[in-house]
Amino acid sequence: MNIFLLLAFLFYIGSTLGWIAELLFRRFKLSNKDHCWVNPGFLIGPYLPLYGFGLDILFLCSLLKKHIPPLPLGVEILVVFIFLSVLMTLLELIAGEIFIVGFKVKLWDYTTRKWNYKGIICPLFSVIWGVVGLIYTYFIHAYITKAIMWFSNNLAFSFVVGLFFGVFIVDVCYSLKLTTKIRKFAKESRIVILYEDFKQSVRIKEMQARGRRARFLLSIVPSIKSLKDYVEEWKNEYCDKVRTIKKK
Repeated sequence: MNIFLLLAFLFYIGSTLGWIAELLFRRFKLSNKDHCWVNPGFLIGPYLPLYGFGLDILFLCSLLKKHIPPLPLGVEILVVFIFLSVLMTLLELIAGEIFIVGFKVKLWDYTTRKWNYKGIICPLFSVIWGVVGLIYTYFIHAYITKAIMWFSNNLAFSFVVGLFFGVFIVDVCYSLKLTTKIRKFAKESRIVILYEDFKQSVRIKEMQARGRRARFLLSIVPSIKSLKDYVEEWKNEYCDKVRTIKKK
């Protein structure tokens, strides 16, 4: 099978499943006291590119495994763990830096974690990515291989993958345009916006202002106020939180 089509198929799977996992994580995490549904990532649709790239990387790394000389099982597990934790952390670092430097937006925040770097990587999540890599390598890769075999025998499904990428590209263009506007206000205020907190804040205010359930997705931006007003309000709320934490 064409490697590009194969990676596109895996990107589709990883992006979709990753979005579902992050959606549930954000819904039930302790800091989300109102238990609001928060659309993860900076895109509007149900997919997270970081997980799509992550699955592609894990799959390619698993293919390399057969070219590595046989090692004792314990040593092999340790090597796979270290290699994948470093690789996935590097992917997370690159993605985080692109949004912080390019758009003044932070898509996730590890600031409260020990020994974090800019709040975008930390040892705890490096370990988590390593464990995820081990689980994939020894328990999931076989199923992914079966999914690829199914795909190769049902190439008509490539139409669905193509449709996915068509919607995905339109979404990227729209979301980049929106994020560019947020960047403008963030730059003026000399802040980096915690995108997840910002989206949750907007959604809550929309629900209060309209007296009904606001749109789940941030296909925003709300007609009630201008985007600049929401950024300014979020900035003031965030500064108040920081001051409260410092007093404690």
